[in-house]
Amino acid sequence: MRRNPPLAMIKAGIIGAAGYTGGETIRLLLNHPEVTLVFAQSRSQAGKRLSEVHQDLLGETDLRFTQDASEPVEVLFLCLGHGEAKAWLESRPNDPSLRVIDLSTDYRAGGAWSGHDFVYGLPELQRENIRRAHLIANPGCFATALQLALLPLAESGQLGEVYATGITGATGAGQSLSATSHFPWRHANISPYKTLQHQHLKEVQAALHRHSPGAALHFVPWRGDFTRGIYVSCTLKSSLTQAAAQALYSTFYQTHPFTQVSDTTVDLKMVVNTNKCVISLEKQGEHLVVHAAIDNLLKGAAGQAVQNMNLIFGLDETLGLKLKPTGF
Repeated sequence: MRRNPPLAMIKAGIIGAAGYTGGETIRLLLNHPEVTLVFAQSRSQAGKRLSEVHQDLLGETDLRFTQDASEPVEVLFLCLGHGEAKAWLESRPNDPSLRVIDLSTDYRAGGAWSGHDFVYGLPELQRENIRRAHLIANPGCFATALQLALLPLAESGQLGEVYATGITGATGAGQSLSATSHFPWRHANISPYKTLQHQHLKEVQAALHRHSPGAALHFVPWRGDFTRGIYVSCTLKSSLTQAAAQALYSTFYQTHPFTQVSDTTVDLKMVVNTNKCVISLEKQGEHLVVHAAIDNLLKGAAGQAVQNMNLIFGLDETLGLKLKPTGF
């Protein structure tokens, strides 16, 4: 069995490590060349080997889930349910030196802890603020895809009324069972949910309105019958030609290693199991359509969290995140 790596530069811990997002964070940190995973906490699975819950980790680590977070670390990933992260953090003694990356919704609208303010952690929006941050509110999965699809237009003042649809895989609903997450219901089925009122709309609109205060986003999300991934399509009126839109997006993202602009159709399999967002553009008459695809558990959650960690600690942004897509 492969042993845990020797002590590295960054000591990391995970709170709420038994779920999908926690599992993905474990996998990334175990293979990160500058990180030692000190503990993975879970109230429900305490004492069990990580590989008993995340069975693909068999042979990768001897770590067991812990009940608490007593060992000192430099960065803490909060993979708790929405509403639980803030309660857990506020019950902890102040530690101004600790870096915290919260993957829930709890601090995306702002907040502070231990003398520091939370910074909204979309690197393509505010990389330099993230580099100086101690506390990161990791963006939502749909919010990430929608913002990356629309930011170039927003920042150039060309964003007006947008109609968007998006479809997400079953892992987007989390690990707890519900009526709409059982295999017999989800398989070979598609359905809308939270029409025009998805919880991620607030954080998307907050970002877009910084540059295009008149922008309006109408969003209809869909549940898909696949495991992981998000695909969004945004339609709006635009005076840009296809070539001009392509140039705008390519220029905007040329310094962002994980967001790629394609000149051909985007497929979901191009991004599944990666930290990438791939964008494509279509112009039909006066309407511009922007397609964007991400992996909801990676660029939409754990991958972006590790990307933020890299920025905070002054590492190469792509370190530990050069992942292979599952093309077939």
